[in-house]
Amino acid sequence: MSSNHNNPDRPYPLERTRNIGIAAHIDAGKTTLTERILFYTGMIHKIGEVHDGAATTDWMEQERERGITITSAAVTTEWWQREEAGITKSFTGQKQRINIIDTPGHVDFTAEVERSLRVLDGAIVVFCGVAGVQPQTETVWRQATKYHVPRIVFVNKMDRVGANFDNVFHEVKEKLGANAVRILIPIGAEDTLRGQIDVVNQKAVIYNDDATFGSTYEIVELDADQKALAEAAYSELLDTVASVDDQLGEKFLMEEPITREDLKAAIRRATIANKLVPVAGGSAFKNKGVQYLLDAVVDYLPSPLELPAMVGMDPDNEDHKIEVHTSDNEKFCSLAFKLWADKFVGKLVFFRVYSGVIRKGDTVYNPRTRRSERVGRLIQIQANEHKDINACYAGDIAAMVGLKNVTTGDTLAKEGYDVVLEPPTFPEPVISMAVEPKTKADQEKLANALGRLSEEDPTFQVKTDEETGQTIISGMGELHLEIIVDRLRREFKVEANTGAPQIAYRETITAEAPGEGKLVKQSGGRGQYGHVRLAVRPNEKGKGLTIDNKIVGGEIPKDYHNAVFKGVNEAMTNGIIAGYPVIDVHVDVLGGSFHEVDSNENAFTMAAIFAMKDAFKKAKAILLEPIMAVEVSTPDDYQGDVMGDLNRRRGQIQNMESKGKLAVIRANVPLKEMFGYSTAVRTLSSGRASYSMTPSHFEQVPGNIVSEIVTDRGH
Repeated sequence: MSSNHNNPDRPYPLERTRNIGIAAHIDAGKTTLTERILFYTGMIHKIGEVHDGAATTDWMEQERERGITITSAAVTTEWWQREEAGITKSFTGQKQRINIIDTPGHVDFTAEVERSLRVLDGAIVVFCGVAGVQPQTETVWRQATKYHVPRIVFVNKMDRVGANFDNVFHEVKEKLGANAVRILIPIGAEDTLRGQIDVVNQKAVIYNDDATFGSTYEIVELDADQKALAEAAYSELLDTVASVDDQLGEKFLMEEPITREDLKAAIRRATIANKLVPVAGGSAFKNKGVQYLLDAVVDYLPSPLELPAMVGMDPDNEDHKIEVHTSDNEKFCSLAFKLWADKFVGKLVFFRVYSGVIRKGDTVYNPRTRRSERVGRLIQIQANEHKDINACYAGDIAAMVGLKNVTTGDTLAKEGYDVVLEPPTFPEPVISMAVEPKTKADQEKLANALGRLSEEDPTFQVKTDEETGQTIISGMGELHLEIIVDRLRREFKVEANTGAPQIAYRETITAEAPGEGKLVKQSGGRGQYGHVRLAVRPNEKGKGLTIDNKIVGGEIPKDYHNAVFKGVNEAMTNGIIAGYPVIDVHVDVLGGSFHEVDSNENAFTMAAIFAMKDAFKKAKAILLEPIMAVEVSTPDDYQGDVMGDLNRRRGQIQNMESKGKLAVIRANVPLKEMFGYSTAVRTLSSGRASYSMTPSHFEQVPGNIVSEIVTDRGH
């Protein structure tokens, strides 16, 4: 792989580029950390705070009002590693380019995290020093594992009452199964937090207080207590790294001297190979520990050159795999991971370049649509500020303007380069509601606005209910839909009425059953004739619909087999209890009969639908509801009230633990019972409890509630 030092236009060599994401549970301090990084790297000259509504990457009005991150913001910054006495750094005195994406922590915006992790090379996963591992962090961790993203952990908020670095470190190991090692241990906690122990270099880093916002610090020798802790951590670090890195392991076994440079190089190799997770502690808000975390990003997270080549496939032949190597000298290939409607520029397509170079005015080819389009402008994004650039190189993340026919996950490549990269995958929406414009005049504006919003957000879906003609919008939670309606009003100037939120129920079967369907219409002239026999049985959870074709002896001619399968698929879209989609069914298509003259594809599709409905009636169909994994953190005094309330909501308590004076209650609760919970839990705890919920699984709806749902649905 070439490093392309010979490319005179490239502002940064590839080995000095880092593409990282900052991800975590809501309220762990991701946006505050991003703000500090921008301040210390000289990108901004005044620190903006989330609680003041002034953070650089939280630039949407809704984000500033709610104090949460909704859309992942991209920023590009530079970091210069300083030389410091007695400190080993891998890239001292070299300017690094760091592209950062600050992702949302709220489960309703999980798509933002998913698509960001798909295109990033590394991640800082932030944990709160008090709360530790929370449900949404587990989700983010799983997403990062799915895309093989190397990560560093930052235990933030070490200045908060109840913060405990060791507790969080052990939780990362136990709950997330991470092979975690301490590299920067906080000195002090709560109001005595002063700095960090640098485990590799066996020094103390003491940050100066508020006058300089932590911009200055000193490197000092460890005192006796710190030294004992640092030496124990060093020997644990050495053991762990030697067990996962062959080069260091060999030196360790042969009892050869191991230098600091050897150890750092081994930590880097093991982190990039996802065999190790370095852990640092500090407080972004109190300006302690961020610079050394940035050094760790440069020292231990990969440049685009150090990752395996992306593997794409030939759109005409899925078995033909194509390797896309990180180099400016290869053909241009990139992944469009996000679309955004910008009120000044129009449609922005965020993309990550995997190979080659793209220049303003070039034409890009989309293998999905088989069409080419011209790139009008190339923009480097600084949160919501745009800087025009002339070219984008391998490893870069930027946005292009001027493309029309692009959706999230499309590959954009050089003309004639037929390769499709793996797109990010997104979860199914769990909640929906009807929406209509307040005035007839807004009808068309609403349709256009919803179209643009669903283009931007793959977890937001819009459809028309065939029976009622209503427009139904679906998303990942109440907050998700609330923000969508708010954006309709503010960005698109459409006032809309909304119905009560509706839940994405599902139906399935619990027994085997045969089914038979016939369509016979024979009146003068051409008739209709189709006849299908089949059998259904429950499928494994999550398997969806599977079909076996067992038609023998030409009972149904081959020409009509696809029509039968089409009917089977169509029948799964609405069940017999309340008309919800049916999941996890296996179908054996057994046979039937046909008529030489009157049979046609449509007749067999209809006959298959009738056969499926017939089978469902006998197969003990049940209604399923989405169950949410809910975690509530509440002061001990309110624990009984919170648990009682969860029980009343048909919740099943899974476990409980104490964290200082907080009780953490985990329960599985039906989504139907969680509407309005944020108000209820605030009232129960005098505003002192917090909660989060993530979709967990589907479970059978109790009999007494089925009738309510069926009545609501009008069945």
